[in-house]
Amino acid sequence: MQKLKENFFTIADRLSAQVTGAEILLANLGAEQSDFVRLNHCAIRQVGSVEQQSLQLTLIDGARQTSGSIALGDILESDYQRASTLLRTLRETLKLIPPDPYLNFNAVRADSITDGVNQLPDTAAVITEVMAQCSELDLVGIYAAGICARGFANSLGQRNWFSSASFNFDWSIHLGADRAIKCGYAGTQWDADSFAQKCAQASGLIPVMQRPEITLPPGLYRAYLAPSALVEVVDMLSWDGFGLKSQKAKQSSLQRMLDNDATLDASINIVENTQDGFSPSFQDSGFIKHAQVNLIQNGHYQDALISPRSAQEFGLASNGANASESPQSIEMAPGKLANSNILSELGTGLYISNLWYLNYSDRPACRMTGMTRFATFWVENGEIVAPVKVMRFDESLYRMLGSKLIGLTQERDTIFSADTYESRSTASARIPGALIADFNLTL
Repeated sequence: MQKLKENFFTIADRLSAQVTGAEILLANLGAEQSDFVRLNHCAIRQVGSVEQQSLQLTLIDGARQTSGSIALGDILESDYQRASTLLRTLRETLKLIPPDPYLNFNAVRADSITDGVNQLPDTAAVITEVMAQCSELDLVGIYAAGICARGFANSLGQRNWFSSASFNFDWSIHLGADRAIKCGYAGTQWDADSFAQKCAQASGLIPVMQRPEITLPPGLYRAYLAPSALVEVVDMLSWDGFGLKSQKAKQSSLQRMLDNDATLDASINIVENTQDGFSPSFQDSGFIKHAQVNLIQNGHYQDALISPRSAQEFGLASNGANASESPQSIEMAPGKLANSNILSELGTGLYISNLWYLNYSDRPACRMTGMTRFATFWVENGEIVAPVKVMRFDESLYRMLGSKLIGLTQERDTIFSADTYESRSTASARIPGALIADFNLTL
């Protein structure tokens, strides 16, 4: 990525020399070098590598702006020539663009360089290890690994760079029909012992998964949501819950916390933690993200994510949120429950490993519906008894993490986004498990 960084900054310097009058030029780079391996029946079914880099230019003159993008190669001069052509096209287009009342970009230079250390092993070695470790299992999954990079430059002289090497192995052990044990392992450094432990934990559930399913009647059940289930709830909140724009439009799913003083349990603390995450510390308009933004503190709504456009519209300062005002490095603080004791703490009830297909059933009430799916178990007296047939749930956040929350686990899972649309996502979450007194299952 070093050559790409140098080429990007060189192109930005040359293009900046071409701006005239009151023009301001913003340049954004997105790039990745990633390997992808798809497995089925613990055998390789598809292998691919992606190397891509794209350059987006935004030309601003007064209150007008317009943007365009091109794909980049590895040849500096040809990339520069095509970028110059794009710049001339934008200049002609800009004459036809109406003023943008919410145009906002960073005019105070704030440079940053983050070059992550690449500690990833060879992809072939990882897959060989996976197949050896799980040779007797029907393992289905996708392994994605490599380097993601982002760059920003403007004609005012600001230069920002971010690169990070990471892997994400999203897999399941399939047992037939809709029975499976879903697993995940992600990070920046592959650890054979950690992966072996995850495989052993999943394999240990196979005998239980092979027992006849229990069908539960609709009702309220004591339940434990594992981090891989609770993260789905947090992801739903990230759609519109924390953004200033949705809050001002009264569309936020957390509107009752803002308007009616609704609260969650005092143990709930949610932070956008850019400084400890795996995403860039800058955004497309050149603003630097705040190191941390306290979204919910001690169960009370605290601060919003504010994009540059929302800041301009509502007369506030941006805290560097992206255009969608969704968190990219979200964390929920841990609690006091030990993972090793979670079954005994649960006693009799549901152990839910995953939730799927979530949506709002009542957005103003922050009420969500979705499905249990892989590895949901019925537990009696602290012992897993049998798998539970897929059920729908319908539950309010103010009950799950409010009045009915018993506690959160001390241990948290770091979960990387598996999104690969257009490019690999750098978003992540660090989430505990949650023990809930009443969890509403419906038909």
